[in-house]
Amino acid sequence: MAVRPIITIPDPVLRIVAEPVTVVDDEIRTLMDDMLETMYAAPGVGLAAVQVGVNRRVVVLDVAREEDDRQPMMFANPEVTWTSQETSVHEEGCLSIPKIYEEVERPARCKVSYLDRDGVLREIHCDGMLATCIQHEIDHLNGILFIDHISRLKRERIVRKFAKAKRLLNAEAAE
Repeated sequence: MAVRPIITIPDPVLRIVAEPVTVVDDEIRTLMDDMLETMYAAPGVGLAAVQVGVNRRVVVLDVAREEDDRQPMMFANPEVTWTSQETSVHEEGCLSIPKIYEEVERPARCKVSYLDRDGVLREIHCDGMLATCIQHEIDHLNGILFIDHISRLKRERIVRKFAKAKRLLNAEAAE
């Protein structure tokens, strides 16, 4: 297993719609393992393959509390098949947008179909933190960031901040 670099905004890779996984093989399982190690090292509770520069529909999650044992979850081709009419608001952050947190409203519950680590088609019913996280990560697979769910003004301010930081970093590296 290896920790992979996490891509941050404004990198256009984060806006790409990820390609489906055709078969869950050793390559995909290695990707899942690396993504879990990367997520835990960050630390975070979810990670999509596009965030580590891999254009595949793969997500890993672990919403267990810090004091509890790890409960890693791995998904290939996750797809929301149902959402509740009821919504909930949670403060979200993102490893690709470090140190930025905003309240986002999403469906409170959802159903997701996916292929597990062995390539078996499964379905999971999600609520609470799990529902928020899985929807956030599936958004990544569709080129959508959590800041797309907040006001345009806040979103543009955040993007400008990261673009400026990247320009300054590139200028320093060129010297």
